[in-house]
Amino acid sequence: MPANAVIFDCDGTLVDSEPLAGRAWKATVAPYGYEVTDADLAACMGIPYARTHAYLSERAELPEAHEFWPLLKHELFSLIDAELVPFPDAVEAAAELHARGVRLAVASSSPRERLDRTLARAGLSFAVTVAGDEVEHGKPAPDMFLAAAERLELPPARCVVVEDSVPGVAAGRAARMPTLGVQRERAVDLSEADAVVEVITAEAILALLD
Repeated sequence: MPANAVIFDCDGTLVDSEPLAGRAWKATVAPYGYEVTDADLAACMGIPYARTHAYLSERAELPEAHEFWPLLKHELFSLIDAELVPFPDAVEAAAELHARGVRLAVASSSPRERLDRTLARAGLSFAVTVAGDEVEHGKPAPDMFLAAAERLELPPARCVVVEDSVPGVAAGRAARMPTLGVQRERAVDLSEADAVVEVITAEAILALLD
């Protein structure tokens, strides 16, 4: 088998963190007189912190992003430490791929501080990780996945992206990488992915490299 790799999204793909992030945003924005809705959270799914902050700043008079982050971090990290769980299907698929000699990476819209905290609390370790604050353009731009491929020292065509969000799938496609959508939320339209599954398996991922 030619050298290949799998680049996983983190939040919502590897770990069940999206509900925790939603609760953290709601709790942190509420003192500023705005109730974050589920529609707001859906609109911000998969995009970097700075753009989520900008979106909500149009609805509430929030502190600047760098001042707001410590407030959000306090709430979010408490939830991550207490309640975060990985998705068993993703963990099992990653372990099987590793055993087969497939290189693994993570590319997440989360800031580096959150990504490292999340992976550590979930007991997950990857040699290559790319965070949302380490690239110029976040998802749906391809920058994050292209940076991961460069660090993996592989061409994009040999890297499969695994994503649960519309911006993530768009980023994988823009990077010209085979992209597997994982349907964690029924209402999310992942039809632009090369294939869509409800359960992540090593076989479903490797099928996109055939």
